[in-house]
Amino acid sequence: MTLSHIRNSQTLVASAMLTAALALGLSACGNKDDKKAATQVAAKVGSEEISVHQINQVLSRSNSGGASPAAVQAMSREVLEKLIDQQLAVDQATEDKLHRSPEVVAQIEASRRDILARAYMQKVAGALPKPSAEEIKKYYAEHPQLFSERRIFSVQEIVVPAAPGLADQLRAFAASGKPIVDVANWLKSKGIKFDGGSATRAAEQIPLERLAQIHAMKDGQSLVMESPQAITLIRLASSQSSPVAEAAALPRIEQFLTNQRAAEAVAAHIKQLRAAAKISYMGEFARNDAGTAATPAPAVASPAPVAPATDAKTAIEKGVAGLK
Repeated sequence: MTLSHIRNSQTLVASAMLTAALALGLSACGNKDDKKAATQVAAKVGSEEISVHQINQVLSRSNSGGASPAAVQAMSREVLEKLIDQQLAVDQATEDKLHRSPEVVAQIEASRRDILARAYMQKVAGALPKPSAEEIKKYYAEHPQLFSERRIFSVQEIVVPAAPGLADQLRAFAASGKPIVDVANWLKSKGIKFDGGSATRAAEQIPLERLAQIHAMKDGQSLVMESPQAITLIRLASSQSSPVAEAAALPRIEQFLTNQRAAEAVAAHIKQLRAAAKISYMGEFARNDAGTAATPAPAVASPAPVAPATDAKTAIEKGVAGLK
């Protein structure tokens, strides 16, 4: 879970306020004397209208929180000009009959399917209750390494392909406390290819399954982590304490738990739909019918803005990455 998904949620709130201000600014016309009716049309391109609502939609997706009224007006005009350019291009594409080309038709259909699927997921997520105050505080208490004991780590890493006996050798290097450059030189002498580097990472940028081990390390210590594909030697060069106060963490945790609950609910609903549907695999996929049909499709994204589908990282598996 990361602090970034939470900031995204805060941006949405700020954008909503910005949108309201923009709507008031653009829709007002006339004065108190003539009392003309407010219009929702910002411009016309030929016979096509561009509405205030379209401008608001664009602004709501932008990082425009905290903008002043003057900045709102400037941004709204900039968006309007871009929408005018877009409409001109649409008109020309229609005139050239591009909307009838197989490629464009396929793209439009794909967009329609994606919009409808996400609308369904948002409906599922929107029906869920919010996390309780007790749940939120419990998460804070159970994850001190992310909050009250949060640290920023400067680490050095060497990653090698998994091979018999190699992990034991790297553990011996880790236990000896030798500099990581000695490990790199040894690997070179053995003709073993490896990747290496150094980085500074906050606790929330480290996967939760690794964070507990790294959090327990002292500066200068090393450890070896294994996966089926690779072996990683990590040396903690230095670290510094950077706690997050409970008052600051609670709203972020609330959003993360909301995201997590929504993702789980969507996955459960999709599983039910798959179980009730008749799905037949055809052609080259037919031979995998039995095994594949029992597995939920991993391509289904969590509903936006509940989870950052975009970033393709499951928040709970990537520390507090879903909280940013």
